[in-house]
Amino acid sequence: MVRDAVETHFAEAVGALTPGPARDPDLPVRPGTGLTGTRCRELFAVQLGSRLLDVAARHMRERDEGFYTIGSSGHEGNAAVAAALRVDDPALLHYRSGAFYLTRSAQAGRLAEEGLRDVLLGITASAEEPIAGGRHKVFGHPGLAVIPQTSTIASHLPRAVGVGFAIERARTLGLPSPWPGDAIAVCSFGDASMNHASALTGLNTAAYGRHRGLQIPVLFVCEDNGLGISVKTPPDWIERARHPLLEYFQADGCDLADAYDAALRAAEHVRVTRAPAFLHLRTVRLMGHAGSDVEIGYRTRREIAADLDRDPLVRTARLLVEAGLAEPDELLARYEAERDHVLKLALECARRPRLATAEEVTAPLAPRRPDVVAAEAVRAAPAEARERAFATLPEQEGGLTVAQAVNRTLADAMALDPGVLVFGEDVARKGGVYGVTRGLLRRFGAERVFDMLLDEQAILGLALGSGVSGLLPVPEIQYLAYVHNALDQIRGEASTMQFFSQGAYRNPLVVRVASYAYQKGFGGHFHNDNSIAALRDIPGVIVASPARPDDAAAMLRTCLAAARADGSVCVFLEPIALYHTRDLFDEGDGGWLAPYAPPARWAETHVPVGRARSYGDGRDLTIVTYGNGLRMSLRAAVRLTAEDMSCRVLDLRWLSPLPVDDLMRAAELTGRVLIADETRRSGGVSESVITALVDNGFRGPISRVTSQDSFVPLGPAADTVLLSESDIERAARKLLTS
Repeated sequence: MVRDAVETHFAEAVGALTPGPARDPDLPVRPGTGLTGTRCRELFAVQLGSRLLDVAARHMRERDEGFYTIGSSGHEGNAAVAAALRVDDPALLHYRSGAFYLTRSAQAGRLAEEGLRDVLLGITASAEEPIAGGRHKVFGHPGLAVIPQTSTIASHLPRAVGVGFAIERARTLGLPSPWPGDAIAVCSFGDASMNHASALTGLNTAAYGRHRGLQIPVLFVCEDNGLGISVKTPPDWIERARHPLLEYFQADGCDLADAYDAALRAAEHVRVTRAPAFLHLRTVRLMGHAGSDVEIGYRTRREIAADLDRDPLVRTARLLVEAGLAEPDELLARYEAERDHVLKLALECARRPRLATAEEVTAPLAPRRPDVVAAEAVRAAPAEARERAFATLPEQEGGLTVAQAVNRTLADAMALDPGVLVFGEDVARKGGVYGVTRGLLRRFGAERVFDMLLDEQAILGLALGSGVSGLLPVPEIQYLAYVHNALDQIRGEASTMQFFSQGAYRNPLVVRVASYAYQKGFGGHFHNDNSIAALRDIPGVIVASPARPDDAAAMLRTCLAAARADGSVCVFLEPIALYHTRDLFDEGDGGWLAPYAPPARWAETHVPVGRARSYGDGRDLTIVTYGNGLRMSLRAAVRLTAEDMSCRVLDLRWLSPLPVDDLMRAAELTGRVLIADETRRSGGVSESVITALVDNGFRGPISRVTSQDSFVPLGPAADTVLLSESDIERAARKLLTS
């Protein structure tokens, strides 16, 4: 294997060092630092291991036996950050945090080879890799409190804030937590990612919480190497761009002693004050962005040479040699011996089994245990706890609206489980824009029901950090259109957690979203969005869409149970236009109200994930629909049936996964299917319904009627682009007479 400039420079630079007088290894490695000689030697070993993992990754890529070459070379100073923390402080790591991971592994008493093997198994995509099992190369380990992160754009910062928040909230509420009550969260990221909206959300949310008097013990560590692949970061940008309300610490990340001292001060500040802080480590990037990166295409030779002169591995070697704790020849011999060892270990890892089938790949994606969920969904708080939660028990109130049913179900869930948190914009004092969470703050207190700042990424990030920390968050997103402001928190963060940790970490989550169109007097696209395509294509995410009050209650219980039992990520779409609807046909008929089932009946009213609901016994046509479409379809079906066109209506209820078995059964009963879909024609739910019918062998006529491929305009013009009852009737008549 040809040695590159980084390896050559290390040998030359270390070989030229001049040993200093011998120093007691228990003393500081140099005056003014807290880093002892013994600790310095330990961390040099870790830094060396991290560097050689990058060498091995490139060697394995050349042999087509390795699949990941984004390395940590130049960032080995993050070993000092790990050394300043405890092994039970939860860590969400940057992808250049190899030395941090190896240090944490050693702190836990593991052999050096174990940490190296963890990383090499990831590089070679082995199914035996202990966190992702060959699905991705990530730093993570449940025994090391390292939560795997895959993002390169700092989308884990909002979650890190949530972890810090959850540490304190669990302690305040007296709840069990995977983290000690005095733990702090640490989150590392790169300088280029500092400019991303998700990074700004994380920093701002932590600062906002601190300004409001909340305790959020999180240490942000920006490893600033001055480059985002090929784009330079201005030398003073990170210091200027940091949030002014965060305590700021800085150090030369290439100087192990300086980094160690600064990390100790920063960690102590966060641990004692329970306030967030920002640690700025100035690093370098060696070996390029990844193995395929040709730096000379965008950097001068002088710039590359200047980074080599700051090589942190050389600088730690200099600390040891000048303190008389090592000889240059000794360190060079150690480098060669360790290099041979790591390369041999890499070859061994490349021979380990890899994922070979789709079933193996997807196994941890979204575990489904219907029987366990059903048993969980029927659990209720003791009678006395329910009586404290409700002025009048909901089963004694008579018919409820959708909004009331959701409200009572949330209260029941909070009475049962003290770890359930309800939060979002306007959900506490106001009780939600539509009153859905009204009264919950008074009943359960501000520790469990609270308002968030206006940032959907912050809301979902707080939920993800709370979920991975043992709580059960139920965040509200005020309108469906606003989900798209923070979709990566669901797509890139929430949905991947179990997949990339083989279930070792979970973030149970039920996201309530005020959804769809048709609300009167408050229009326009941002309050009447009808697109859910971006949610339905996220692997493993459950998308629930109740239309009636009794379904809303039962399905919300199911989602909460699935989150608690299986760690499921659930999106609960609540139709705004049906929140307060009371009637089905005529004013005062109460046809859209439903009683609240008492706990004794929860088993018989349980709605499993992926089960539809059928209305009527018509034999001529099946109308498949959901959400607002259910009420329109039921009204249309009555008129059609009066004209001797016998219809049944199937409410899908679950949009992901679709209730395929119930769909096929209803379709075969009539031989004709009309899909009434309030989402758009392109990318809407109807496309998937048709595909499911065809894929499963249905050969009868299929038609669909949808909303237009348009945003929803303001005022009466909305009626021109949205699905209507008359659209459904016309399409049904055409299908029945064709």
